[in-house]
Amino acid sequence: MSRKGPVLDRLMHRLSECPAACLQPPRAGKEDGVHVDAVVHDLIVTLGGSPPSREALSSFAPSTPKPPRSLSLVLIACWLLHDDWFRAAGGIVAAPTLTWLQSGLRTLAELVSPELFVRDPDRREELVRLCLAALGLRPVGETAAQADDRLRSLDSVERVRLLRDTREQEERARRLREAMRQKEAVEAAAKVSREW
Repeated sequence: MSRKGPVLDRLMHRLSECPAACLQPPRAGKEDGVHVDAVVHDLIVTLGGSPPSREALSSFAPSTPKPPRSLSLVLIACWLLHDDWFRAAGGIVAAPTLTWLQSGLRTLAELVSPELFVRDPDRREELVRLCLAALGLRPVGETAAQADDRLRSLDSVERVRLLRDTREQEERARRLREAMRQKEAVEAAAKVSREW
């Protein structure tokens, strides 16, 4: 997050105005729907990048009957990235954009319904900050440390990981307490039998 990026509020506002077309179901198999691969292709070219190969776009054209939720989030992210600021940045954002769209949204889409990144202010901010971080940018008016700290406080994937880790630690502590109780019971029983 070393380079200064766009204004955060502007991008969050843009997400709030995401058109219904971006919220339509992605095409899967032979079913009708939005051709996510075509949308990504056009975005990369608009951002000044070279047209992506078929291979690079293959992850956006699933052949399964039910498309992964990540494709819906990719469409929303494409709307975000089609902002004037990114288009004016030239080709410097095209390659990291493609990489982020290919792999940076899968886990997030499994945890959070894609529509929330349009409707919920915190999820909008999270998506904008994830996008900027993936492109090595930080919002105007923030230091890299401030941007990183705010992203960590909003990060749904990190929050789920922390909750899982906390549950695992609590479970280990519970098992340890139970083992200690059993050991104490065995020792107490042994002491009683020695006294008899």
